[in-house]
Amino acid sequence: MKITIVGGGNIGTQFAVHCAEKGNDVTIYTSTPALFHGPLNIVDESGATTHQGVVNLATADPEVAFRNAELVLVTVPATMMKTTAETIYQYSDSAPMIGVVPGNGGSECAFRKCVERGNIFFSIERVPAVARLVLKGKTVKSTGYRSELHVAAKPGRYAQHCAELIEGIFNIPTTSISNILNLTMTPSNPILHTTRLRTIFNDWREGVVYDYLPLFYEEWNDASSELLIACDEEVQEICRALPEFDLRFVKSLRTHYESYTVDAMTKKISSITAFKGLPTPVVKVEGGFIPDLHSRYFTADFSYGLTIIKQVANFANVQTPHIDATLRWYEKIAVEKDEFRFEDYGITDRESFEKFYLK
Repeated sequence: MKITIVGGGNIGTQFAVHCAEKGNDVTIYTSTPALFHGPLNIVDESGATTHQGVVNLATADPEVAFRNAELVLVTVPATMMKTTAETIYQYSDSAPMIGVVPGNGGSECAFRKCVERGNIFFSIERVPAVARLVLKGKTVKSTGYRSELHVAAKPGRYAQHCAELIEGIFNIPTTSISNILNLTMTPSNPILHTTRLRTIFNDWREGVVYDYLPLFYEEWNDASSELLIACDEEVQEICRALPEFDLRFVKSLRTHYESYTVDAMTKKISSITAFKGLPTPVVKVEGGFIPDLHSRYFTADFSYGLTIIKQVANFANVQTPHIDATLRWYEKIAVEKDEFRFEDYGITDRESFEKFYLK
């Protein structure tokens, strides 16, 4: 297939290697095309190459990137999804299938015009593996490949076809899900990152400088687990209040990590090999560190993650005190005010919400 990967970062590079390795004609749409030359490599923890592929082209020209694509795979942050969808709509037609990873962030709304003109849109619940660039345009380290992936689509009847496509690229068993709201509500980074950030920086205000901050996952603590479990339960309450949407694939983080107590959750997250060494998002300043409020951990996972879950809770008439408190905390320190709003896509109440997700 002629495949265009949107984004040349961690996940975009990972996707490009797997797609090219399978013999597809791969183009990377990136702001830094000059960095991509020669083969792309995926390496493991030891630095050994596990996958390799050669892309046909890297370009910053949207017309070149999208005009002949049969499949477009979008790997940019949720904060860029609306403008990315508008660009793809402008420079492609109804021919290419459009896929997004990960599946939360409201991408199904951003690509609504594409679906209405005939594009098949799908999203992948979670990334296939943890990916971290070693050298941009050349090498990415991918660890902790999942044993199963989940895919949903709009229109929903194409979900199985899209699942088979992704399974063929990654050689990972992939299950199709009937309703894409399952992916929107998946409590991955929107719960995992936001609860951890709140507990790390709960006392932060302008002028506070830290001389030490813990590793994000490896030094995970019980306070973070307690808040995570409370918010995770609120997500499950929302799902139970929406039985007509068949949200059984919104797996609780307690189930996902097989950890049902605070102590067990702390031990589990802090011991995950793929998370070892990952830092808390900070900016180094005179005297120490302050939170990096421009990190996507903040700008995407609150404004395009947790806030979406809260809006669905409003449609379902479910109270979410722990999610509310976490969002209020973020609002006090946020430097980027852009956020996802269902109303921007004509979804203003339970009726319009059901119409969009159930048709």
